[in-house]
Order: sequence, then C-alpha cells, then structure tokens
Amino acid sequence: MDWYLVLISFVTLLVAGYLYVKKKFQYWEEKGVPYVKPQFPFGILKGMGSTKHSSQIFSEAYKELKGRNTFGGVYFFTQPVVIPTDLELLKNIFVKDFQYFTDRGFYVNEKDDPLSGNLFALSGQRWRNLRNKLSPTFTSGKMKMMHSTIIAVAKEFQNYLEPFAEKKETIEMKDVFARFTTDIIGTCAFGVECNSLKEPDTEFRRIGKRIFEVTPFEMIRLLFLLNFQDFGRMMRMKFNKPDVSEFFMRLLKETTEYREKNNVKRNDFLSLLLQIKNTGKLEGDDTDLGKMTFEELAAQTFLFFAAGYETSSSTMTFALYELAQHQDIQNRAREEVISILKKYNGEYTYEACMEMKYLDRIINETLRKYPVIPNLIRVCHKDYQVPDTKHIIEKGTSVQIPIYAIHHDPEFYPDPDKFDPERFTEENMKNRNSCAWIPFGDGPRNCVGMRFGMMQTRVGLANLLSKYRVKTSPKTPIPMVMDPQTVVLSPKGGMWLHVEKVN
Repeated sequence: MDWYLVLISFVTLLVAGYLYVKKKFQYWEEKGVPYVKPQFPFGILKGMGSTKHSSQIFSEAYKELKGRNTFGGVYFFTQPVVIPTDLELLKNIFVKDFQYFTDRGFYVNEKDDPLSGNLFALSGQRWRNLRNKLSPTFTSGKMKMMHSTIIAVAKEFQNYLEPFAEKKETIEMKDVFARFTTDIIGTCAFGVECNSLKEPDTEFRRIGKRIFEVTPFEMIRLLFLLNFQDFGRMMRMKFNKPDVSEFFMRLLKETTEYREKNNVKRNDFLSLLLQIKNTGKLEGDDTDLGKMTFEELAAQTFLFFAAGYETSSSTMTFALYELAQHQDIQNRAREEVISILKKYNGEYTYEACMEMKYLDRIINETLRKYPVIPNLIRVCHKDYQVPDTKHIIEKGTSVQIPIYAIHHDPEFYPDPDKFDPERFTEENMKNRNSCAWIPFGDGPRNCVGMRFGMMQTRVGLANLLSKYRVKTSPKTPIPMVMDPQTVVLSPKGGMWLHVEKVN
C-alpha cells in the first residue's frame, strides 16, 4: 500500500510539473509575440554546450524571428526571453531607453564569491558608482601610460616566434596568443612577470584556462544560477570556480600588501586601483571618485584579467586565420606597418600604432565576423512599451542580444561570410546603422576596457606582421568549427598556422 501511494505521488508530481512547464511555454503565444517553439524542458537551450555553440543557437532563432516583428521570444528553460531583431529597437535598449535596461542580470554573490562583484555583473546604483570610479582608469592617457609595458612583452613575443619561423614550422597560434596576452595582462593588472611565453605551464596560464573551461554540466549550472539567483545565494552557490577565486584573492592580497608596505608605484592598472582604494582619487586629478574596498579592487582586477586576455588573444587568432587565407590583405597590412615604423625609427610608439588604420579595419572586420562575446544580456528594469507596437516587455524579462547573428545578417553585410576589411572604411561605417557592429556593446554599459583591448591587439598583430608571414597548413581548420564547450567564440582543436620569416 505504501509503495502504491509513493507511485501515485510520484506520477502526480510528474504530471503537475509537466503541466506547469507547458503553461509557462504559452507565455509568448498569449502575448501575441512571434516565438521559437521551445524544446521541453530546456526551451531554446537544448544542445548548447554539447553539440551547438550559443552563437549558432541564437543565429538560428534570429533568422526565424526576423521580419515578423521588432522582436521575438524564446525560452531559457521556462523563462521567457526577448530577442531583438530590429536595430532601432536595439539602439533604444542600448542608448535611448537605457534606463529600462541598465542591468545584465548576472549572478552576484559577493559574500561567498567576492570576485563575482565586478563591473560586468553588478546591477543598479552599485554598477553606476563603480563605473564612475573605473572610467578614468581607461582614458587614452592611461592607455598610453601602459603602452610601453605592452611593447616590452611584444618584443618577447617576436623573439619567441623566431625559431619556429626559421624552420618554417606549423604552430598552434591560439595558445601562443593566449600566453602573450596572459603576460601582458599579468604585468599591467598585477605587476607580475608571468613568463608564460617561456614557460607555458605557469600557474597564471593554467588558471587563465580554467576561467573559460565550461563542460555541459558547468553550462547547465551557470544557466541555473542566472535563472534562479535568489535560490543560488540562499544555497551559497558560487559563480566562479573555487581554485580560480583562491588564486586571485591570494595573489592580490600579497601584491597589494607588498606595494603598500614598500610604497611601490608602477604604470599599471593595479596601481590606479590602489590610488582609488586608498584616497578615492587618481594622482593629478582632484575628482573625488570614492574609495574602494579590497574585495572591490580584487573583483575589478580579476575582470580586467579575464576579459582582457581571452578576448584579445581570440581576436588576434581569428585575424591571423583570415590573413593566412588572404595573402593580399596580409601583404597590404604588412606594408602599412613597415611604412609607419620607418617613420618612427622602427619604434612601436603609441602614436605609430594609432596610425595603423588598415590594421584597424582588419581588427574591426575580425570582430565583425568573429565577435568573441557572441551574445549580450540585458534585463528589463521596469515595464517597457515597445515603440510602434502594442507589446510590453515586462519587468524582469531578459533580453538576449544576438551579436553574432546581427554581424552575419546579409542586410547589413552582403556576403557576410566573406572577410572584407573595406567594410570598415569611414564612408561605409557612416552609412551603416551603428548597432550593426557591437562587439563591445553600446551605450552607457559598453565595454569599459575597449581601448586597452584594441591597443594590445593592434600591437600584437603589428609586431608579428612586421617580421613574419602566416600561411595555412594541412592542420589549419578549414572550415572552422567553434568549440561548443566555451562561452566565448573559440576554434575547436586550436588554430594551426604555418609561420615563416619575411625578407
């Protein structure tokens, strides 16, 4: 009898659960909004992290929904999510009506996971206050201050490639670029000589890899935390991996204590944050930014490392992949770099690098074709009347912005799979909607470190092209397949390219 009751209870729970999910999946239909038919019980997320990359999933949804309305609907599990398909609506979300969409909706649990309290994840007034503190650390003047540090690492990068180029070997460039940017960020963010170019198995490099390793189980856990945040905090769940948090908290504690005790000053990001932490101001500027706690400093430095090393290394990897297949574009870029270097006596000065306009077009087109962050999230802060429609995006609804899909829309970029830097001449950019190219987001919540990312990418490519030529090899992944087990865009199996010296 007891087993019979247990069975009846179990079946009742299953039926109730099924009916609950089915009811939740009627949200968009009841609103009269076009939507992508959900897969029970995952919604649109079925296959993500195992067989499909998120860029592919949301591109398919964007294509299905475009033209039917200014936006459409999908489901993350049972949660309704908006996908904008009209660039004017997207411009409203980013800029004009930003007050409705100020937050990203990321999981933050500073009590148990201090590194989660970073600028990328924070919401509301706390984000605004922190953004005001950090923006002055990313001005062009501050970037110029760090430029010489990047150049020093870039020279080591050039030297590292030389023996491979002399032997005309094929090397895995994604790993090499990741080690290059690890050394840059380690120096600029922490004042630490990582030496990962010389020693690829350093702890810094190992931890850097760990940040972006996402198994299918890990993907489900992260999606769960995004959708059930209060429960996650109640259960003291962490967004970041414990070994990653322990490494950065320990490193920063030791570094900050040493600098403060010995009055060490360096031209790096950590030095700027320490000024804010201790005085609430930056040297040479009387603006009161407000002081920082150590935990806030740690979270921002961690974000600087995580965002700066992966995005730039991937962008350089994808750029070389295209240049290896388009020798005419590569030759033109090399000619520009060498010509400008002659003007500056062979020195990669800040001014020299800023003059490399064709190289910038290549980087922009790379970010168009391969936006490292393929999707962005915003959360509706209060009920929003969608312009020129009867629809309302309700408070608390997530908005998934499909950057990859927009960047590959033939309406904005004819023949979108073609690599063409001429898309980014001043004239072509002027004639295109500004929201057709958003690798760094847009509006008040755009990427605060955009200047730094572009700077180290420009320096890395210029240093390589001035001395070396890259070509495809039998190991080059053509066509490329994206690794589904990464949040960012990343080539599955790495990026193997042939490197040789130029005359």
